[in-house]
Amino acid sequence: MIQAPLQAQTRADEAFDCLQTAIVKGDLAPGEKIGEVELCSRFNLTRGPLREALGRLESRGLLVRRPHAGVKVVSVSAAELLELYRIREVMEGLAARQAAERMPDEEIRDLLATLDTHERMIEEAQGQAYYQAEGDYDFHHRIATGSRNTKLAQMLLGDLYYMVRMYRYRLSTSAGRPHLALGEHRRIVEAIAQRDGELAEFLMKRHINAARQNIEKKIDEGVLTI
Repeated sequence: MIQAPLQAQTRADEAFDCLQTAIVKGDLAPGEKIGEVELCSRFNLTRGPLREALGRLESRGLLVRRPHAGVKVVSVSAAELLELYRIREVMEGLAARQAAERMPDEEIRDLLATLDTHERMIEEAQGQAYYQAEGDYDFHHRIATGSRNTKLAQMLLGDLYYMVRMYRYRLSTSAGRPHLALGEHRRIVEAIAQRDGELAEFLMKRHINAARQNIEKKIDEGVLTI
């Protein structure tokens, strides 16, 4: 009597992880209308766990429900996306500065090891993509939590975090961008390890500014449609 709910919850977690990954990677595209029957068939899911997963994705801001229009993957305009990156530039710059002041040495070593894992993943993708799972496997998530600034982390890891992850992966598939981004991540962590908050903030802001400029270029070239 105890195991059945646990099994149902596990299936719901798997459905949630499956759909969230599909959204982040663009298999479910921004603005795409989705239906339960199609999702069950496409991802080999059952209705109960699927409905719970959809509710959780909606609460994270990755899905939007409109009266008489059903459920769609969230989307933002080009102008809104660029504004999100301007916000990130300031907030994550501060997070990097405070991480340099507050992140324990053990966490820094662990973060460097995580970047080694990222490098292997990029090589396996033949340098064509830089996918980071959420939470402790995500560089930007680790910097936010490492800042030890609870309010700042809450702002960076709320709806803003999940929204931005959708576009970060799509942008990481630019030619040469995965290796460039990884190198920028390493230099930021090196500054944090040296306890140089000013440099860590500068490098993080430059890193996100470069990503924003990449977005603008892709939009201008018609490569990225939003």
